[in-house]
Amino acid sequence: MYEPLSDPDTYPGSTVLKNIPDLRDAAALELFEATVTAERAGEPLPAGRLGVRHYQNIHHHLFQDVYRWAGRFRTVRIAKENSTFCYPEFIPAEMERIFGYLKAEKFLNGLVPLEFASGAAHFLAELNAIHPFREGNGRTQLAFMVLLAFRTGHPLDLGQLDPRRFLAAMIASFNGDENALAIVLRNLIARQTAD
Repeated sequence: MYEPLSDPDTYPGSTVLKNIPDLRDAAALELFEATVTAERAGEPLPAGRLGVRHYQNIHHHLFQDVYRWAGRFRTVRIAKENSTFCYPEFIPAEMERIFGYLKAEKFLNGLVPLEFASGAAHFLAELNAIHPFREGNGRTQLAFMVLLAFRTGHPLDLGQLDPRRFLAAMIASFNGDENALAIVLRNLIARQTAD
């Protein structure tokens, strides 16, 4: 659970995020969220041009049944363990910056798998550090990355993803080392294209 410094998104006297079904128990909300977002993830993702608004639409698609603010940037400062994410007042500019990088890099098109994995790792590491949403950043990141990889001809097989290894790589990338994340992504591409 994230640790906000000030949080109007939670129920009074609680760390449970305000939600559409009005669940006040953290475990019940976690189960509901996992179930409905998995169902939404099985549906076609919103069409778009791989920009900031498209990214917001993907978050909205996944979390529309859970949170009224789905698809909108967070308004509170959050941290997870020792990692403080981008302050909310800087999120719009930082999102434009990282998606500008993606556009300048031609959305990573025309690259060999190793080059794609390296560029994707950099993009994903930066996006994770921004953490634009109050909840659901990881699932939105993966959904977007699958879409990006598919469009560049490097489809990812998330069935091969080791969650612990991926989490460790994401933490390392937050601390400035993107190599492990690039390796994880490259291995997902290699396994998919080797079949």
